[in-house]
Amino acid sequence: MSITRALDVAFVRFCAPDIAKMHRFLTDFGMRDVEVSQDKLFMRGYGTSPFVHATQEGEPGFAGFGIWVPDECGLERLAAHDGAVIEPLDAPGGGRVVRLTDPDGFSVEAVSGQRSAEPLDMPALLPWNQGEAYPRQSKPRRVERGASHVRRLGHVVLGVSNFERSEAWYKERFGFVTSDAIEVAPGIAIGAFLRCNRSDQPCDHHTLFLLQRPTPPGFMHAAFEVADLDDLMAGHDHLVSQDHEHFWGVGRHLLGSQVFDYWKDPWGHEIEHWTDGDQLVAADGGGVGSISELMEVQWGMNMPAMAGKGAAS
Repeated sequence: MSITRALDVAFVRFCAPDIAKMHRFLTDFGMRDVEVSQDKLFMRGYGTSPFVHATQEGEPGFAGFGIWVPDECGLERLAAHDGAVIEPLDAPGGGRVVRLTDPDGFSVEAVSGQRSAEPLDMPALLPWNQGEAYPRQSKPRRVERGASHVRRLGHVVLGVSNFERSEAWYKERFGFVTSDAIEVAPGIAIGAFLRCNRSDQPCDHHTLFLLQRPTPPGFMHAAFEVADLDDLMAGHDHLVSQDHEHFWGVGRHLLGSQVFDYWKDPWGHEIEHWTDGDQLVAADGGGVGSISELMEVQWGMNMPAMAGKGAAS
């Protein structure tokens, strides 16, 4: 039994020396303003989260992430277990927060009671004419040019120093379950895709991915769901046109199945657009994957570290 259970990942936090520069990038990435000042920036998606990305003025770096839990009882149990306190969340949507520090020093904010935001209007999602089904008739497909429409934050990926220790820490507190463990030999895991345990309610293949690496612990990437494949591709063209730094994509992952497109913010932090990921319930259990399957694509651009090893099939 875990102390509480995660409902979803809520937001990511960063520090940056130039708020205006971060604001421009995130706007081009497909987020919308919530609060913009000289030293602070809150951005939202088109869904109901009051914010999905926060930036505080300072030396560039990852400053932590939030996890939604069901109620204040869960916060009370976490606070008692870790010797922390429950505080008001001074951010859009309000609510209450317990601030924890994981084994590698990452800041983790357990949040409950945030007020939902009104969803923003998004382009109509048109059906696809494919196979033997042609539901779109007498209506041409026209894709809006410009930035993608970020719906929500989907997952956070962290490089850790000791996978087993970090996995135990997050599972004990938040009840995450394994979708796919990454093994380097039978029974020896160095990472895992972890999802929320929502019983019979579907959730993303992963909300948190932990990977033990030979390099020091650090942020790897944050991933934001967009409207659909057309929206992802239109956003790709828009980011190219605005001279932002592309990293990896477009392609379809093997583990999790998302269509992905990775970019870098102005200080080199990886940030991903994705769509069409797998959805699982608790009864689906978990699997085991290898390092090669972790990096493999079903189609599209190989991971840059694998460049030159042949095109993906």
